[in-house]
Amino acid sequence: MQQLSFKNRIASNYLISTALLIFVVFCVIYAIVRFSVYVKVNNDIKTEVTKHLKEIEVKENCVLLIREKQWKKMQFNKVDISPAFIQFVDELGALVNKSPNLKQKKLNYYPEAINNVLFDGRLENTSVRQIQVPLYQNTKIIGYLIVAMSLEDSAMVLHNLFIILLVSYPFILIVLFLIARFIAGRSIKPISSIIQTSNIITKDNLKSRIPLPQNKDELHLLSKTINNLLDRVENAIEREKQFTSDASHELRTPLAVIKGTLEVLVRKPRNPEEYKEKIDFCINEVNRLNFLVDELLLLARFEDQKQSLKIEKVSLNAVFLDIISRNSSIINDKKLNCEALFSKDFYVQTDLYLFSIIVNNILTNAIKYSNSNGTISFDISEQNNKVFCTISDFGIGIASEDLQKIFDQFYRSKSNEHPEIKGTGLGLSIVKRLCILLQIDLKIESTEGKGTKVILGFSK
Repeated sequence: MQQLSFKNRIASNYLISTALLIFVVFCVIYAIVRFSVYVKVNNDIKTEVTKHLKEIEVKENCVLLIREKQWKKMQFNKVDISPAFIQFVDELGALVNKSPNLKQKKLNYYPEAINNVLFDGRLENTSVRQIQVPLYQNTKIIGYLIVAMSLEDSAMVLHNLFIILLVSYPFILIVLFLIARFIAGRSIKPISSIIQTSNIITKDNLKSRIPLPQNKDELHLLSKTINNLLDRVENAIEREKQFTSDASHELRTPLAVIKGTLEVLVRKPRNPEEYKEKIDFCINEVNRLNFLVDELLLLARFEDQKQSLKIEKVSLNAVFLDIISRNSSIINDKKLNCEALFSKDFYVQTDLYLFSIIVNNILTNAIKYSNSNGTISFDISEQNNKVFCTISDFGIGIASEDLQKIFDQFYRSKSNEHPEIKGTGLGLSIVKRLCILLQIDLKIESTEGKGTKVILGFSK
């Protein structure tokens, strides 16, 4: 079975609710008209009853008209004006007198009918509205005044109204469906734009965006959300392309150096010292290559690791001292002095392994960019219900124009000016990503020629 289009579903749902509403309205209209017709007939009958009760007199168990000749003449003249039928019967229902407009007919007496209550009856094949009013002599019923009016005209009015409502109902629904379909088509026009734009978007064409509707409704929000999603996808793909390009370049450089060194080495025989020197150089390049691959894998691994975080109570003092101990050899090689400024033990809730990577990367950067015989200080403080860890060095510092770029992958500030300082340009990228993952506030302050300060903030 073929599914209805979204536009037709909207129109159909609108039609169903409207159809129910119109049906209820039509029923109410019919009921009101029918009630009004019956009220009119009932009032006319009651008027006739009141008038004729004044024209009769009861004597010796008989019902007598006060002026019978004048009454018949008046009733004869009113045949075409007043459709009321008048009939007098005795207590057994036998005919006593009747109005001339009944001619050869006579009204039926219904012994089971409730006195003085209007009800529907029959006059031969004609529907009538009728009332039976008892006539008393003292407390004894000696007869009845029967007043009736034809319901043929009323029935015809109600029948015609029913036919009109019945015929107009489907016609109105068809018109409403077409109108609803037209309005729904205009309302979901932005969806067509979304579909059209989505069809032309590929990984090589991410520049197209969905036109925003003028009305700021749900479709406007949907279009804006999809555009924001496309922006994020485009940025992610651009970063991926840039990362792939940079990674290829960074991987190719040590490989080219190793290849060139080995090619030079095999061109002619050399003494053992030269072989050892070149082989050691290649080993250092391989180690650099391994380190680069490890950092690339680390970046990829922690792209989104929120589900695998192991949050626990971590001693900041212990982490800093442990990282200093791990890097003691290179610290001693540069004759650096590490100061741990801890006034007390500080604890935070975080992932120990990932936080250790953050501190290790910051410290190795501080060591590389510090001058020999310099100082690296570690400070932990508490302020405004937050814990701040500060790692400061007094090395070459970072230029102000480079501070916004230092978290970019493979970016190294003033690397050409300091070729002796080796690195991959991935350390601070990893720090930034892990800080976001662990919800740690990261701030770097630096002055070129004076040093750099890295501040990590934890919410308690």
